[in-house]
Amino acid sequence: MGPDFEMERAAIAAGKLRVAGVDEVGRGPLAGPVTAAAVILDPERIPDGLNDSKQLSIKKRAALAEILMGCAEVSVGHASVEEIEQHNILRASHFAMRRAIAGLALQPDLVLIDGSMIPHGLNVPAQPVVKGDTRCLSISAASIVAKIARDRIMVDLAQQHPGYGWETNMGYGSKSHISALQNLGVTPHHRRTFKPVHNMLYQGKNVKP
Repeated sequence: MGPDFEMERAAIAAGKLRVAGVDEVGRGPLAGPVTAAAVILDPERIPDGLNDSKQLSIKKRAALAEILMGCAEVSVGHASVEEIEQHNILRASHFAMRRAIAGLALQPDLVLIDGSMIPHGLNVPAQPVVKGDTRCLSISAASIVAKIARDRIMVDLAQQHPGYGWETNMGYGSKSHISALQNLGVTPHHRRTFKPVHNMLYQGKNVKP
């Protein structure tokens, strides 16, 4: 069974007409930003096939993201590598979520957030939804939009820093990425507080400008 629109429907019935799903992607990679999306679906125009982005092919994700841009309210937010290093990945992912929510044209009446935590300082009513990207269509939509947005950033960064395979590993610690780190050094887009990168720096490996 895939995600459904029941949580949103219940909220709308209770008078919360603008319900946004929120999800983030990019907590685990060794490089690149963490990205979040907020999506408010139109109950009359929900695209077929929405699901957790990890369950979809690259082609299907891209097609659905394109459809969502035309039939839903969509906003994307990021937190930088510097913010990840300065605060920690959890707080940075919450910054990205807050930015995505703030970027919506009008403030939502309720946000459904994937996971078990509500970002600190959020000034709109919010409800955490564990495994929300597999249960709730708005969060599924947000997971798709966030994944596509972040992947595009990593493909662009891969052209600036060839050799790390970011266009395919999206900054995650694949064998080829770890090998490139050892051979090519650490770029400004690597998260220096993450263990494999930190260890390399600690060992005095070369750092790329």
